[in-house]
Amino acid sequence: MAGYLVDDARKVTTHRLKEMKEQGKKIAMLTSYDYTTAKIVDGAGVDIILVGDSASNVMAGNQTTLPITIDQMIYHARSVVRGVKRALVVCDMPFGTYQVNATDGVRNAIRIMQETGCDALKLEGGVEILDTVKKILEAGIPVMGHLGLMPQSINKYGTYTVRAKEEAEAEKLLSDARALAEVGCCALVLEKIPASLTARVVSEIPIPVIGIGGGPADGQVLVIDDMLGKTQGFAPRFLRRYADLNSVMTDAIGRYVTDVKSGDFPNEKEQY
Repeated sequence: MAGYLVDDARKVTTHRLKEMKEQGKKIAMLTSYDYTTAKIVDGAGVDIILVGDSASNVMAGNQTTLPITIDQMIYHARSVVRGVKRALVVCDMPFGTYQVNATDGVRNAIRIMQETGCDALKLEGGVEILDTVKKILEAGIPVMGHLGLMPQSINKYGTYTVRAKEEAEAEKLLSDARALAEVGCCALVLEKIPASLTARVVSEIPIPVIGIGGGPADGQVLVIDDMLGKTQGFAPRFLRRYADLNSVMTDAIGRYVTDVKSGDFPNEKEQY
């Protein structure tokens, strides 16, 4: 195994996630949307790969996650699964595929699982979607919850600011987290909430809590294009950039263009 700080090369499962929390082992999670990237991410030792509906922004250039369809998510997830050997692959259920009723939610969940081969699904929301979550779990499909800032509800919020700063919203989040854990969710993502609230959730529920902009938790998740520096103009406090691929790629492509236009590429050794 070529991964970093990976002491267990076994396939990551929902059972192992719970085991990691119990043993105090941190969980590393990143997004991926294609085969080539997923293969690299998996080989580097990431525990969970999220096929996020952030593909709507990163891959398609949309302003929000709302426009991406179930067919598009299936395409991305199927591509990712083909490149993964170890990581648990989680696919976001896109907006509109589970909010109408539980029957539609289960039908769409089954379709995603059948057509992608992913390991689990992620849904945004608390008690409002609890019946749907229960039905999906009853169908034998693992569910990861998502609370705090929920991008699929951005039109309701009207802003991407930190959530649950006020007592009422914080208490609802705690209640939702407990409910999702009690019905059997395998993990929970908490996005952009106060670190003190994340700490409470981590200590009060038995399932792993994955943070993004919420301070320390059982694990962390970032959008891969953000942490690799491919995206520009997006610099929230919680984002740590581990590379500047935008500059690397621009330089490489620029040199290629120069070589082609000057006639330097291809040279005699680069032809048949």
